[in-house]
Amino acid sequence: MIEGTIIAVCQFGGEFVSNDDGTMSYCGGEAHAINISCDMKFDDLKSELASMFNIDSSNLSIKYFLPGNQRTLIAISSDKDLRRMVDFNMSSITTDLYVSSKVDSSYEDCMLPRACRNIAADSGTSIVDKVGARRNVRSQKLTAISRSSKRVPRGRISVVVANTPKVVTGSTSENIRRTKANTAGKSNGRIVAADSVTPAASALTMDIVRQQRLVSADKTEGGATRRTLADSNAPIIVAVDTAENVGPQTAPWDCVITEVGQEFDNVKAFRDALCKYAFVKGFTYKYIKNDNVRVTVKCTVETCPWRIHASGSARKQKFMIKKFNNVHTCGAGTGDDGHQRATRHWLASIIKEKLLDNPLSKPKEIARDIYRDYGINLNYTQAWHAREAAQKELHFLQEEVCNRLPQLCKKIMEANPGSITTLAASVDSKVRRIFVSFHACLHGFEHGCRPLLFLDRIPLKANNQWKLLGAAAIDGDDCIFPVAFAAVEAETHNSWHWFLVQLKHAVSTSCSITIVSSRQKGLDESVPRVFEDSCHAYSLFHLIEELKAELKKGSYSDQVKDAIVDDFRSCAQAYVVDDFNTCIGRIKNISRDVAEWVMSTKPEHWSNALFRGSRYDHLSSNIVESLSRWIAVKDESTIVKLIDALHVKIKDVMDSRRQTSSTWDGTLTPSMEQKLQKEIPKASTLLVLCSSDSVFEAWLISLGLLL
Repeated sequence: MIEGTIIAVCQFGGEFVSNDDGTMSYCGGEAHAINISCDMKFDDLKSELASMFNIDSSNLSIKYFLPGNQRTLIAISSDKDLRRMVDFNMSSITTDLYVSSKVDSSYEDCMLPRACRNIAADSGTSIVDKVGARRNVRSQKLTAISRSSKRVPRGRISVVVANTPKVVTGSTSENIRRTKANTAGKSNGRIVAADSVTPAASALTMDIVRQQRLVSADKTEGGATRRTLADSNAPIIVAVDTAENVGPQTAPWDCVITEVGQEFDNVKAFRDALCKYAFVKGFTYKYIKNDNVRVTVKCTVETCPWRIHASGSARKQKFMIKKFNNVHTCGAGTGDDGHQRATRHWLASIIKEKLLDNPLSKPKEIARDIYRDYGINLNYTQAWHAREAAQKELHFLQEEVCNRLPQLCKKIMEANPGSITTLAASVDSKVRRIFVSFHACLHGFEHGCRPLLFLDRIPLKANNQWKLLGAAAIDGDDCIFPVAFAAVEAETHNSWHWFLVQLKHAVSTSCSITIVSSRQKGLDESVPRVFEDSCHAYSLFHLIEELKAELKKGSYSDQVKDAIVDDFRSCAQAYVVDDFNTCIGRIKNISRDVAEWVMSTKPEHWSNALFRGSRYDHLSSNIVESLSRWIAVKDESTIVKLIDALHVKIKDVMDSRRQTSSTWDGTLTPSMEQKLQKEIPKASTLLVLCSSDSVFEAWLISLGLLL
């Protein structure tokens, strides 16, 4: 044998059988021998095995036993895992590799048992049916670890009830009915995964091509339920905590799906929200339609009318709920159904957010936070695996940033002298940010735009790994003019503050700048702190959205809500304090509480009558969102493609505007010149008095009225 290589006996098509001593042996199938070197790549091994056994390499699962341990299968899923396997078995004559084709990747990866998964059911064809069709109905059995070597006939299932050693054997349909009967009438709760049970509580043995795995439930003290579930690796007990034991932070998930008209950044954000909503409400759903354009979902209980439909909104570049029948007749939300389910993917998405805030989080801390926030109790091993899954999701982001973004920044500086790029990293290099402002954008803002900057997040339709922050201005033709943008790990107080610091270093003007933005995400504090000599105007669009959310707390009719919103808009547009007070008075006549809320939003930052700066009649910052139309979905796959797409679009837009403006004569643009000529006749009837450098009073001469 060549030094540094091992002989691997690759086995496929058989099945594991548990022995009396708790070890496992592999029976049946076919076997081939290959050499594996210490420098062999995992992808190369998968390709060779896929060709050898005529299976799809993307659905390949490779496992092995450690020397002297025939109880625990070790998975190989990366180059590092493969090198470890070679090192562990270097002194062995041969090593057995057990190859199988995954029935479903989400099932293979799932850390929790199948019955605890919150994956939406498919629209009609089961996963097993689909796999069978793809693989010509290759019959393959999965057998969980068990102390007993007793085999269960095909089509029948062996379930161990957690509270008794008795094995219940029956037909699949009988067990389904028994399971439903045992789980009926339980209190509303949350899933908690406990430590692994003793070997006596073995999992089931069954043919996955013909049947799906089942769960048997048994009543315990305090209204909780202990369930013995079948897992692909080892038996596990899952308990349902009663509602009073659940952490306080699960409540907001009740409201992630609310009503028709609710908007999401993209289709993935909607699916994630739906997953959380179903988890809290305690029901499962299946997709009727599911693509990047539209999503239609219904409750898996056929007689239940619950249904939701969402699709893209062309006007706002958002994903919007269009139809929503929020009525369950299946017992969802009352605990009667008792089928709340959580997936490893779901846990990974939650833990990923925690790792972004604290990359050094330990499994114990993660388990504690997950139980506190969501009522799911993970043991150390489960928390460790969930953290590994979350780190893998972040790996591509980190690897791309580390390897390609510095080179991208260098190329931008070389190709666009005078441009500014900044690449930032946390101490552990796991969270990165990039700020970009092209020279043409900076030059155009300083010499061709009013001193007015709009700040907002640019919605992305498919990419949830990055948040895109943008700063834009208005050119002489009242068209949006991009100034700078940044890709950050999340839209937070800290990321906005970092963006503002970079923006201040990039932009230089001789006069004070008016900045228009929302007051959320810490912008109400960061803007005046970074741009000390500038005026901060709150975006009217975002304030109205906040007001509408506030009005939902009261029992107002739609007509009353519309009247309050109209008066609020009049408050913002009023140029005289008396007019502002009149509008506030009308709101107070309807609701004193709403009027107090309006005054608490600091009108000096959004009302023309009280604002000390100049907004040039631009009251909202949501124009920045229109930049999302410049980015195609296919360009959101990586941050490098995203930045390149913006670069190309900005170049094309500026080139087009340069060619158009080269034919103009005069100081003003043709559209502004036409508007000015239309207003000149009206000015002859007005008497204008100068109150200050930026405030003027216009009197209608014929009537003696102040306009």
